[in-house]
Amino acid sequence: MNFIHAMTRRTLQLTGLAAILCAALPAVHAQDKPSLKILVGFAPGGSADVLARLIAEAIRDDFSTIIVDNKPGTGGRIALNAVKAAKPDGQTVIVLPSGPMVLFPHVYKKLDYDAVKDFTPVSQIARFQFGVVSGPSTNVKSVADMLAKAKTDPSSASYGTPGAGTLPHFMGVLMEQSTGVSLNHVPFQGGAPANNALLGGHIGYKFDVVSETAELHHNKKVRIIAVTGPQRDPQVPEVPTLKESGVNMEATAWFAMYGPAGLKGEQLSRLEKTMMKAVRDPALRDKLIKLGYEPIGSNSADLAAAQKTDLARWEKPIKATGVQLD
Repeated sequence: MNFIHAMTRRTLQLTGLAAILCAALPAVHAQDKPSLKILVGFAPGGSADVLARLIAEAIRDDFSTIIVDNKPGTGGRIALNAVKAAKPDGQTVIVLPSGPMVLFPHVYKKLDYDAVKDFTPVSQIARFQFGVVSGPSTNVKSVADMLAKAKTDPSSASYGTPGAGTLPHFMGVLMEQSTGVSLNHVPFQGGAPANNALLGGHIGYKFDVVSETAELHHNKKVRIIAVTGPQRDPQVPEVPTLKESGVNMEATAWFAMYGPAGLKGEQLSRLEKTMMKAVRDPALRDKLIKLGYEPIGSNSADLAAAQKTDLARWEKPIKATGVQLD
């Protein structure tokens, strides 16, 4: 009987020890995984923030903890400088739109970072395009109508943007260069005031991300008369591309993940492979497509090549404007 009691006690002790070890295993395993901080240079609720949080959710099993840290201000430059100063250990990255990496180097006289030398490309996440949006004051239903009206009545060809030096601003410049028709740029302090001016009939047009304008288009409050990408947008499949409309112009933007300069080896490879796997997963792809994005999930080299191409593409139209910001 004492032997049985002793065995029972021993079994209970071993069982208890096994339970403790099993409970500890996930923690030990979690310690093998690095943590990750994803910086976002824009306020919570914006497109960059929403995308970063979708990415964080999709890759959470690959890291012990993931924090999305919003550092809004100066068009994303505050967050970019925080990444620039971070250790290249694969634990600090940024998710951002392409503007700060391909436009700002041409726009700002004293940019406090080098878009190529100070960062390591990780993955191009998704591409998106813009719409040429006609407001209720124009009664314009096509790009041909827009250009014809602009030639006879230049005062009608005003387009609003979130500000000088933004991608919508240079979309307008590129369209001018492609058509030979002058347009009147009207900068606002953000996208919302530009949208209000369009709806109020104070400006005729604007260039805007398709996903930001699709609902207004479907509700017939505005009309998207063309899209700027190489193919039609599934959110507004009835809308032709600029090339289909007779304008030899194509321009898109993208979201990507970058780390600090010097990120390499296993740390870079881990992030790169994680992002490629996540963006190519049907669950995340479907979410991105519903938001109006074209999922990419590239490797580091392909993102570097895309950045190089767009840096060169935007140099001429930006210099043509003479825009130089401090």
